[in-house]
Amino acid sequence: MKIKTALILCAGFGKRVQPITDSLPKPLIVYKDETLLENTINFLVKIKIKKIKINVFYLKEKIIDFINTKNFPINIEIVDDGETILGTGGGTLSLIRKSNEDDVLVINPDTIWDDSYVKSIFEMEKIYFEKKIKNILLIVNNLTCFDKRFNGDFEINNNILLKEKINNFKYTGCQIFNKELISHKQLNYFPISEIWDELLRESKLYGYEHKGEFKHLTDFEIYEKLFI
Repeated sequence: MKIKTALILCAGFGKRVQPITDSLPKPLIVYKDETLLENTINFLVKIKIKKIKINVFYLKEKIIDFINTKNFPINIEIVDDGETILGTGGGTLSLIRKSNEDDVLVINPDTIWDDSYVKSIFEMEKIYFEKKIKNILLIVNNLTCFDKRFNGDFEINNNILLKEKINNFKYTGCQIFNKELISHKQLNYFPISEIWDELLRESKLYGYEHKGEFKHLTDFEIYEKLFI
């Protein structure tokens, strides 16, 4: 990987997985003998990321304790989002402000990351640098999703993402992001989709399709199907 730093978003309330998340932060839910956060960190080590920054807010002490008691073979920095929830956009900005690098990998621990994603992320990174773009999202076709209940987020044409009446592709929770896109924003609550919408209007939001199965902890219904 040319990209050296990954940002893991771990600050959310996980309300859709209640009551599990009443006392446990969503990233610490266990899937097949490891937490979602551990699965994500181990995956980032596998793709040769060198540094990880994790933002925390809800039940943050439990995430901090978890990281401190594990001996992960990688540099991990925990960033406290402060007194108010910042959302996916504000949380990304909070983490990017702690990084000296222009290009970072942003990843959600809600997805179960396995070896099938390795090649896809390398290919996504190759497109990112060859095209000299600022943002690229890893997406999947609805047909490959374990959870098929919801419509997609995007359509795609020659790696350019579009919004149509019917959208067949979902965001996996992994993107490559340039700090220039967000550095002008104020540090408060906003969703990352605000940045995407600006790029969509200019046909500058890019995507790469992952062909493998997409397993994601959407809500309690999926928790009961995948995790029990």
